Formats: sequence, structure tokens, C-alpha cells
Amino acid sequence: MGLNAAVLAIDAGNSKTDVALIGADGRVLGRARGDGFQPSARGVESAVGVLDAAVREAAEAAGLSGPGPVALHVAACLANADFPEEEGELADEIERRGWGRQVAVRNDTFALLRAGTVEPRGVAVVCGAGINCVGMTPDGRTARFPAIGKISGDWGGGSGMAEEALWFAARAEDGRGEPTELARALPAHFGLETMYALIEALHFERIPKQRTHELPPVLFAVAEEGDLVARALVDRQAEEIVALATAALEKLDLMTGPADVVLGGGILAARHPLLDGGIRRRLADHAPMAVPLVVTDPPVMGAALLGLDELGAPPSSFANLRACFT
Repeated sequence: MGLNAAVLAIDAGNSKTDVALIGADGRVLGRARGDGFQPSARGVESAVGVLDAAVREAAEAAGLSGPGPVALHVAACLANADFPEEEGELADEIERRGWGRQVAVRNDTFALLRAGTVEPRGVAVVCGAGINCVGMTPDGRTARFPAIGKISGDWGGGSGMAEEALWFAARAEDGRGEPTELARALPAHFGLETMYALIEALHFERIPKQRTHELPPVLFAVAEEGDLVARALVDRQAEEIVALATAALEKLDLMTGPADVVLGGGILAARHPLLDGGIRRRLADHAPMAVPLVVTDPPVMGAALLGLDELGAPPSSFANLRACFT
């Protein structure tokens, strides 16, 4: 591979990987998509091997050939890079692959943040299968959370909301909890009549556990109909998102002036009225100078912008890059 790109941008999530090669002028030279990035399950070397396949595909699409690095700078925004130790291990493995002359590894939430900001300043909350938040300022300061589940204080995301909805629905059906339409709607989604039947089907894996990711839209629909239990879950998710955002804003001293709060991930990108409205009302109360915005641009664009930041690219390069993705 010849050195024909300025930035190799990587956005790697649990379910998919996006790769883009960016020229010095900000134009996209080649793109590719690969499988999910799961170093905790596969190990670092095997997980980065998944990235390698996508990098080679993007290089082929860009018409790059020959030995040596494919780009000057690798901007890799990776899921499961939650601690500095993990970032270091991943950076070492990427450097060993020789894709670029310099490598920067960050958590994938930073890609969302940069995609939604004119400059690297503000905070981002991603709410997809899980939930996470990061913040950054142009001087290089960052705010972040471990975001590895309940042991790090997290609540919600699509998986968490589905689990909570099932919990309340099960207790409603057997008399331990208050009534909720979720007890009918959740099993009905799978063509079943009772929560008992759904619990049994999940336990014996007649319905794969991963299909519970289909349940958040059911929860939101029931909440929109006025169900108190479902609405309370949506309200709590809004509270958690705002708690993360305001904590990050405070850590970065961004509470006293306008600051972007970038919202992304499948749950937030869907713009459910109850959740979206609840977030905006709470932000107005707790961080009145914050400017919430939902970003639907691909996070790999954010990774590419971070790479151009590192290289000190001219403003025209940033404009060209955004034009390529919109």
C-alpha cells in the first residue's frame, strides 16, 4: 500500500465497523464496512484482524497499492476502548499492523462527538444498545466514564431498557408489581400471549436473547399511549442522559457558556417524542446554556475529523470532508 491518504478513519462498534481513507484535501478516497469489533470476546489481535480486512477493502476501493502504510495518521475510534490500558493495547496492535505512521485510539463515542461539532468542543451521549458519554475541549482536555454497565453506575441504553421493561411486565403479570400494558405488548411482539410464555421462550432460547433489542420501540409505543410504568422508564432514561451530559459539562467547565450536547445512537436518533422532549426539558433546567442536537451523520466522519484535527488541516479540508458525507 502506498502512502496516498492523509487519514485512515475507523469507527468500530460492537455490531459493525466503518473505515474511510481521507485525502489531504478532506475528500474520501475509499470506504468499507466490516464486522463488529469485540476485543473483549475475541481478544485484541483477532478483533484488530477484523479491522484489517476492512482497511484492505477500503484501500482497494481507493486504488492504493504497494508496500508501506496506507495513511499518514490513523484515527481509530473503537468500542470497548473504555480505559487507558485498553486504548494502549489496541494502539500497540494497530501500530504493529503498519497502517499509518502515527496512531491515535479513542473510545468510539468521541467519533460521535466530533461528527456533531464544528470544533472539538462539547459533550456527546450515545444511547444505542448501551449508553456512554464523553466530552472534549480544543485544548485537549477530556471527560469520560468507564461505561461498562451497572458496576460503573450506568443505567439504560436499548439493552438496559428492554431488561427493565421485561422485569416490570413479568411482575405485573404474576401480581408482584403494578399493572402495565407492557405485560401484553412485549409477548405480543413475538406472537405470544403471556409473559410466562415469553420468559419460557427466552430461557430455553427458542427466542434468541439478542432479539430483546427489538423491544425498546414497543416500550416507547406503550409509553406514548399513556402507560405509567412505560412512561416512568422513558423518563428515567431521559434523566440518565442528562445526568451524564451535565456531569461531563461540569468536569470541563462548560456550564457557563454555550456548549454542544451531541446526542446519537439508535435510541436517540429515532427521536422518540417523549424521550427527546424529556431530555430537552431537563437540560434546560440543569444546563440552560447547553445546545442539544441529534446527529445522524456516520461516526466514521467524526473519526476522520479528529484525524484532520491532529494533522492541522486547513478549513477547506473539513468542509470537503463534511460535503462527502452529506
